[in-house]
Amino acid sequence: MEVRLEKATDKDAQSIFDIQVKAFMPLLHKYKDYETNPAYEPVERVITRINNPDGGFYKILADNKLVGAICILWRENLQFWISPMFILPSYQGKGVAQKAITLIEELFPQAITWELATILEDDRNCYLYEKMGYNKTGVSKKINDNATLIYYKKTC
Repeated sequence: MEVRLEKATDKDAQSIFDIQVKAFMPLLHKYKDYETNPAYEPVERVITRINNPDGGFYKILADNKLVGAICILWRENLQFWISPMFILPSYQGKGVAQKAITLIEELFPQAITWELATILEDDRNCYLYEKMGYNKTGVSKKINDNATLIYYKKTC
């Protein structure tokens, strides 16, 4: 499967939003994190991320089909933050997210660090990020009784 990234524009907002909801809805039901889960955000939040001058959304295409997106932010073009990243459930577990992370890191070779946060209780995501060279920072934030955000960092 060929995976590639393409910079998102306003015309992609609804499609990205629809995939975001499909990807995060199972986590929303499982962890009940109504304050932080991207499935609970309005489409306007996607548009804001697309147009952020200090970052942006990149569409994740698998065999030329839109299957997800990855949003990045940067500080001084050296410290990068990934949030959110998501893949359609039918494409999860097929190496798409791993390839997307590799591609986004290659797109910004000037990065000194990459950071992200995920739900500690979601073993699959934690495994993916650790496999990709991200290390737990020791910082965590309890969202509710069901979920805790854990922070990861990768130094280049």
